[in-house]
Amino acid sequence: MTTTTETGGPDLQYQAHLAAGRFMIQRGVKTGNAVFFPRAVAPGTGEDLEWFEPSGRGTVYASTCVRKRPPEADMNISLIDLEEGPRMMARVEGLPADAVPIGLEVQARIIPHEDGHIVVFDARENAR
Repeated sequence: MTTTTETGGPDLQYQAHLAAGRFMIQRGVKTGNAVFFPRAVAPGTGEDLEWFEPSGRGTVYASTCVRKRPPEADMNISLIDLEEGPRMMARVEGLPADAVPIGLEVQARIIPHEDGHIVVFDARENAR
C-alpha cells in the first residue's frame, strides 16, 4: 500500500498515476469497497485505503451539455458509474455533446490536459 506521506497527498498520487498512463482509484484495505475521488481515509469509516487499477468500464448515469459561444465546441459533462461501484464526473467523447444517452456503456482513457492529465470516456463498441 502506498501511504500519503511517502509520495504526497491522494490528489498528487492520483495525478502521478495518470501521468504514468494508469487510471487508478482507491479501495478499503479491509472491506474492498472502492471510492472516488482520492482521499486520505475511507469516508464514513476512516478505513485505510489502497490504490488499484479498475477495469475502466462504466455506465452513463446522467449527462448534460454545456453550451459554448462559437467558435468553441459544446462540452459534455457526465456522471459515470464505474463497474467497481464509485461514481465519477467526466466527459464522454466521440459523440455530439448533447447526444450522450443515459445508460451508455463507456470505457475510460487518459488524455493530456492543461492541468496534467484527465480521464475521459468513449462509448464501448459492444454497448447495448
